Amino acid sequence: MRQRSLIAVTAALAAGALTLTACGSRDDKGGDNAGSGDTTVVIGVDAPLTGDLSALGLGIKNSADLAAKQANEKKYVKGVTFKIQALDDQAQAASGQQNATKLVADKEVLGVVGPLNSSVSESMQKVFDDAKLAQISPANTSPSLSQGPKWATGEKVRTYKSYFRTATTDAIQGPFAAQYLFNKAGKKKVFLIDDKKTYGAGLAGTFKGEFTKLGGQVVGEGHIDPESKDFSAIVTEVRSSGADVVYYGGEYPAAGPLSKQIKASGTKIPLVGGDGIYDKKYVELAGAESAGDLATSVGAPVESLPSAKDFVANYTKAGYKEPFAAYGGYSYDSAWAIIEAVKATVDANGGKLPADARAKVLAAVQGVSFEGVTGKVSFDEFGDATNKQLTVYKVEGTEWKSVESGTLG
Repeated sequence: MRQRSLIAVTAALAAGALTLTACGSRDDKGGDNAGSGDTTVVIGVDAPLTGDLSALGLGIKNSADLAAKQANEKKYVKGVTFKIQALDDQAQAASGQQNATKLVADKEVLGVVGPLNSSVSESMQKVFDDAKLAQISPANTSPSLSQGPKWATGEKVRTYKSYFRTATTDAIQGPFAAQYLFNKAGKKKVFLIDDKKTYGAGLAGTFKGEFTKLGGQVVGEGHIDPESKDFSAIVTEVRSSGADVVYYGGEYPAAGPLSKQIKASGTKIPLVGGDGIYDKKYVELAGAESAGDLATSVGAPVESLPSAKDFVANYTKAGYKEPFAAYGGYSYDSAWAIIEAVKATVDANGGKLPADARAKVLAAVQGVSFEGVTGKVSFDEFGDATNKQLTVYKVEGTEWKSVESGTLG
């Protein structure tokens, strides 16, 4: 109840402030706190900026920041200066919910990029939806976030109209990996492991459905606590199972040590996972014997896309200390979708933001369509990305190398 009351109070205060300031921030002398007389629009960013997953979170933050800076340099939305407010959720649902409430309370925030984790997003969605604040994740892949808890049975319901994503879902990613492993890599016996979290368990489930449908055999299943780094019990099960591949639903902080311990046991079979393990940190944690391990990730390799050349060059030029990582391009496109929605809202209101800017921007996000860093960016009736492309990567040496890109067969 406390959360709902706080949202109601802050929404009422924000509504009054919007009427006075057109959802902007100007100083008392008629100037602007950004220094150009513009209305300030804040794009919130929520991601793990510290902790084990910060390599991905910082890439998300920096890429959204780059989009805002480039919009300002181009004066893309006349009379509007964009700023980023980045909050650290530490990959924890409770922190994400607190951050969502904080962003809702800031009248200048007209859209949010993030989070990384599907489990964190579950805690944020209602907060944003109640406030009619658009949320666009560059990384969430759990289908239930957009299509409801019964999506797997064919009963798809969009619970939150404020929720969008630029990454494709595990309804596609899991089966895509299964098809590659069974049809092209020749793997017929899999041992399934997941971390029991929303993302990991969901991904493993969609993989299992397709792998068995193709004729593959699940020779063992188990769960791990990702906070533990001793996986000896399940490694013993893998070793005696006869599996020719391990499929892991989860993220790289646990996947790397798991792979290393499997290989150290004498079981020289690849570990395969989804976009949650696709980071250089995985290779560092898994060690030299991780060569041959595989991951799928959303989209095509950013570096290979003609549409991404400017992004890569501009990111380097901007001097960010951290790499843009797996979701940089998707984060840029998420931020740019908000920028496009703000532009559409301003253009439709005589060159200024209306008093109900959040609701108008949210409505405009649904109709966004542009050529982004990752290709065509637009959203379907569930708020999901219309771009369904995925890529298989393999560990070679100390790097992930792309094997092939495509869509689900």
